[in-house]
Amino acid sequence: MAQKVLVVRNDKIGDFMLAWPALACLKSASPTPHITVLVPAYTAPLANACPWVDEVITDPGSHADKHAQKALLKRVKSAQFDALLTLFSTPRIGWLGWRAGIPLRVAPATKWAQLFYNVRIRQRRSQSAKPEYQYNVDLACELLAKLSLKLTARPEPPFWPLPRTQMQGQTPTEDMTAEVSIVVHPGSGGSAVNLSIDQYAGLIAQIDQQVKEVPPINWLISAGPGEEAPAQALIDRLASAGVTARHLPESSNVAEFAHRLAEADMLIAGSTGPLHIAGCLDIATAGFYPAKRSATPLRWQTCNSAEKRLAFSPPATAGQQDMSAIDIDAAAQQISAFMRG
Repeated sequence: MAQKVLVVRNDKIGDFMLAWPALACLKSASPTPHITVLVPAYTAPLANACPWVDEVITDPGSHADKHAQKALLKRVKSAQFDALLTLFSTPRIGWLGWRAGIPLRVAPATKWAQLFYNVRIRQRRSQSAKPEYQYNVDLACELLAKLSLKLTARPEPPFWPLPRTQMQGQTPTEDMTAEVSIVVHPGSGGSAVNLSIDQYAGLIAQIDQQVKEVPPINWLISAGPGEEAPAQALIDRLASAGVTARHLPESSNVAEFAHRLAEADMLIAGSTGPLHIAGCLDIATAGFYPAKRSATPLRWQTCNSAEKRLAFSPPATAGQQDMSAIDIDAAAQQISAFMRG
């Protein structure tokens, strides 16, 4: 019988997407374990779509009432997991694993939550010495070793292998059939700083002029919940500069958004969820990062192929959150050169 593993990454979308390389490692081991993930409701559609996940448990969150917390404990306990892998540890989840009687409990050795785990791995993530997804892979490999499971080769991108020409039951839109489609996501979801609308407009206008493809670049502007106004502001700003851009068609959930994104040639965005979805899809990315040490381009590197990755951040002399210091002209030149091949 396959060993049963519960993996927890129950915070933001981008964080969960950076867990996919670790999930791929676990699911590629021999004998193959049964993988369940514990995620919040808003990332559950992505978890259900993940090819490396067998089962999804929805986490009611730390603010849920006692009834919901007891129901979660009952669900986890009844599953009789062989191991728990917590990629981002909190006392509530550590306490949950301990009370559920999971015999092997692995987590980073951070904060006092580590007391609930019997395998603690020191990583010092705040030093940003390697990508976040690599820290997750390291934890997964440690778990495999403890379970005596073998991984002959680490999986490579794409970690979400969706065909470009197949949207899994969806009909491709006319907007996505141009020779070159670039999606721009100007929102941040409140999790990261991003370029201003004026910066994005200047960037797009320069790329549009420098690439000069026939047919022209198909510019699509995406928006998360509550981000429709800045997306429309960018479209209007581009129109005044003579550049045509359209809204990326609305999606009912983040998994559907990913299927639409899989049709694009590149995503340009800040260091937020859509950027890391694009990374898992292995489409080209141009990411804009702050100068903050814990949010560097290396730490929050997308997990697509290295040759498909561009990253930009302010110079070291700028303020940690000062995105205005990013050289938009230089970024436009690099992205244009990339698009020209």
